[in-house]
Amino acid sequence: MLSFEYVFNLHIFHPANNNVVMKQSLIIVLVISFLSTFAQSKRESVPGDSGAKEQFKLEAGKKVWMLTYFRQRYPTRIEIDAKGNTIEVPLPDPILIAKLHIALSTDGRHWTALNDNKPVWDTFMRDPFIRRGPNGLWRIVSTGGGRGNDREKVGPSCLYVTSKDLIHWQKEGSLPLMKDVRNDSGALARNIWAPEWFYDDKSRDYMLFWSSSFKDAGWKESRIWYCKTRDWKTFTPAKELFHPPYSAIDATLLKHNGTYYLFHKEEEFGVKTGERRAIRVATSKNLEGPYTTVEGHLNNGQIVPVITEGPTVMKDPLKPVWLLLYDYPMINGFGASYSPDLIHWQVEEDVSFPPDARHGSVSLLTPEEAKTLIETYASNKQK
Repeated sequence: MLSFEYVFNLHIFHPANNNVVMKQSLIIVLVISFLSTFAQSKRESVPGDSGAKEQFKLEAGKKVWMLTYFRQRYPTRIEIDAKGNTIEVPLPDPILIAKLHIALSTDGRHWTALNDNKPVWDTFMRDPFIRRGPNGLWRIVSTGGGRGNDREKVGPSCLYVTSKDLIHWQKEGSLPLMKDVRNDSGALARNIWAPEWFYDDKSRDYMLFWSSSFKDAGWKESRIWYCKTRDWKTFTPAKELFHPPYSAIDATLLKHNGTYYLFHKEEEFGVKTGERRAIRVATSKNLEGPYTTVEGHLNNGQIVPVITEGPTVMKDPLKPVWLLLYDYPMINGFGASYSPDLIHWQVEEDVSFPPDARHGSVSLLTPEEAKTLIETYASNKQK
């Protein structure tokens, strides 16, 4: 997911930013940007954005799902002209609240933010991925939080956090997962974006995976990497997990009936390729691959509309299908699609999500956990 820090890095490291960009090129890109955004938003101005402040209510017999996320409205939209110049198109009303937020739902389509859509923990994190481990401990890995390590020696890091109750959180440290990897010129990776973890029941290993690039911006020639751990203290050297013929970020994994589904964002765009920033899926019979990209029915291979990112997948609480949740980062919305087989997807029209939610991850709660969260953040609201 493109962040403020990497927009800033474009100015520092990209020589194209020192070139004089023709006014005609900028006008063309602005027109393309406007038309693309208009096409995306014609279904509704901001997909899935619900500004209503309502109290979540537990209902007997209904399971409760948790959505964790951070909040953002991008300051710019990156475009690439025919000469390869990078251009930043300003977007209105940018914000960044890079902290943990929680919303709840019983149907996977309509989500109610806790704590008035304010952070539930005052610590910097983007793309927070949280899941319960086999021992009941909740573990978060997220983009950012790597300032405690010597970046010049070990490269970028991601934040690692644990919780026993979803109320009290413990910083466990920063993980320099790419420290053992150098490119052909001996350079370290520039970023670790959107890390997640997957527990392998057979090997009893945790597999962490994320996107990294060696270029001057994290979205350029990005690949999905992985490593393993059993104790969250020692980690195997990072290896490539997925290397498609396009830049890939924002990966998430699901195992179903012996097949692993790797949902991810194709990060290609510009005059030469056309707008291709959207979700795809690849499959494998083995956790560590190789993964084969599925040719989806949209935009020559994709499974949901452009521009989308930050996928997370869950069983549909209401129907015998799956739900894929994702955000529309350039128009500040959120969306969902449904599928009977994890391959063929259709957009779900009736959805609502907290305003400005970005890069969610979903988990099933126990009734006791849901009750505690509701009571805790209802009391916080009264203070």
